[in-house]
Amino acid sequence: MSTNHPKSTVPPLLGRGPQGVFRRTLPSEQPAGERMVRTLGLTQLTMIGIGAIIGAGIFSLAAAVAKDVAGPAVLISFLVAGAASLCAAFAYAEFAGLVPKAGSSYTYCAAVLGEIVGWIIGWDLLLEYTAIVAVVAIGMSGYMGFLLENVGIHLPTWALGAPGTGDGHKIDLLASLICLGVAWLLTRGTRTSARVETVLTFVKIAIVLVVIVVGFTKVDSGNLTPFAPFGLDGAFTGAATVFFAVFGYDALSTAAEESVEARNKLPKAMMLSLAISMGLYVLVCIVLTGVQHYSELNPNSGISSAFASVGLNGLANVIAVGAVIGIVTVTFSFMMGASRLWYALSRDGLMPAWFGAIHPKRKVPHRATWVIGGVAAVLAGLLPINAVADLTNIGVLLAFVVVCAAVLVLRYTKPHLKRGFRCPGMPFVPVLGMVFSVWLMSFLHWETWVRMGGWLVAGLLIYALYGYRRTRSVMPGDSVDLDALDAMADSDRPEPDQVPPR
Repeated sequence: MSTNHPKSTVPPLLGRGPQGVFRRTLPSEQPAGERMVRTLGLTQLTMIGIGAIIGAGIFSLAAAVAKDVAGPAVLISFLVAGAASLCAAFAYAEFAGLVPKAGSSYTYCAAVLGEIVGWIIGWDLLLEYTAIVAVVAIGMSGYMGFLLENVGIHLPTWALGAPGTGDGHKIDLLASLICLGVAWLLTRGTRTSARVETVLTFVKIAIVLVVIVVGFTKVDSGNLTPFAPFGLDGAFTGAATVFFAVFGYDALSTAAEESVEARNKLPKAMMLSLAISMGLYVLVCIVLTGVQHYSELNPNSGISSAFASVGLNGLANVIAVGAVIGIVTVTFSFMMGASRLWYALSRDGLMPAWFGAIHPKRKVPHRATWVIGGVAAVLAGLLPINAVADLTNIGVLLAFVVVCAAVLVLRYTKPHLKRGFRCPGMPFVPVLGMVFSVWLMSFLHWETWVRMGGWLVAGLLIYALYGYRRTRSVMPGDSVDLDALDAMADSDRPEPDQVPPR
């Protein structure tokens, strides 16, 4: 045995030294030919955020929760989920103003709380983002089926849904095809796909506004009573279910390495997207449960079916088109987030580099995108929507707890660091974010906890057998000095040969 390194100088496994699992890590700048390009401005970032937030939650899940769990108090469900999400959004915005790097909460937690914490959160969110893509694709297929039936096209019974969702159902074919189609769009390049996302999000917002304006003329106050037929417990359980519909800014933060002036623009885009989306959610919930009694809502095509029930069949079809467009944008945002997260994990050595390879021409992680699209297609085709929705929520809520804790630690240990945004109300807001998240997690079914536990155990095995050694060859050395974050101040500028977004 070598005597060059006395036993007393070797850091313990649980320390922050070179071999410690809690060493703090920061990604180094990639060579020009191996990194993504910065092309996204504030408008595009905000549209990606809104695109991620407004989708299945407003067009499908709201009706399902109102019918089975909350009644008209689904409005409270969204307000509670939004309040919890806002606390975490402040924490995310502060980190986005500190670390303009891909990876979102994985990168943030690895830099502040240590490599093993970052890996657990990254592995957790890799599943959650992929599952969210499947959830929203399932939601979209219901509206696509509504449209196809109205024009006389009837899919075979085996293609109408996942096993167990109806007699003869074998696969949700439309949902699977949606996942693969969005994967194809994302591999076309960031600038091209972001332009499509921006246009579709504007169309979606316009249709939601039509729903609100016309819907209020058809609201029957009698449909809003009883307001909470399942009690407040039902409304709070609904909040835990719809939570995934109000945290799109998390996926937005994974695009940090494709954002121009990310330190300044990412926090603004997060706040704008959440504020706009929550306002629309509240109004649509009132319209949905006011136009049709909660007990008669269709969980697959809620808003369209509600408007059809009051004789507005033409508008119902328009809404179905808007739902399809809206859910495409959500699928786009979260699949983009999942592929960028995978890129970050591969870049740092925690997963094989093959998955994080950047396309030489389009400058996107094309392999990760296709793998995620394929896995999401399988989940969307074979699993019912509620099971997948709960699985996504527990993972994101766990990430929120850790991110809020990390921003709290960093604010008091490194208060001098340059921040593009500062979380207000310290320390109460991040603490409230943690309390809200843990509270909402308590409403999830025990089966969801078991599934999450199994996934995390698998992640720890991968880390022990592969990631631990590999990441030390990619990023060798001791814990980084967090003062190095200030050196990233100018790293979010566009390349000299890039055309800045207007």
